[in-house]
Amino acid sequence: MNKITGIAGALAALLAVVAGVVPLGGLNVALILIVLGIIAGIGAGDDSAIRYYLAVLVLPVVGAALGVIPMVGEYLGAIANNLAVGAAGIAATLIACRVYAMVMNGVTGLTAK
Repeated sequence: MNKITGIAGALAALLAVVAGVVPLGGLNVALILIVLGIIAGIGAGDDSAIRYYLAVLVLPVVGAALGVIPMVGEYLGAIANNLAVGAAGIAATLIACRVYAMVMNGVTGLTAK
């Protein structure tokens, strides 16, 4: 399972860079990045959850700041925003797993003797 989640994360990063530089018409890049992020999030540990939450918040700001650089700023901004979309998929999976664990702990707490 670690290989699949690692490959999904690597593909998400690669697609984020390629889609930021080359326009991929007819391909819903955001959807693919979210799906790859969700798959990669399955293998992400709880100890790195804060890093992904911060990446979701910080990468769009970095992308906007890089966008003002002449000639390459538009590409760098698009890459940062694409990486934020992939990180959002990972963060969504981590949040869902955390909520599931909280619910299951609550339910098993009700049935404990």
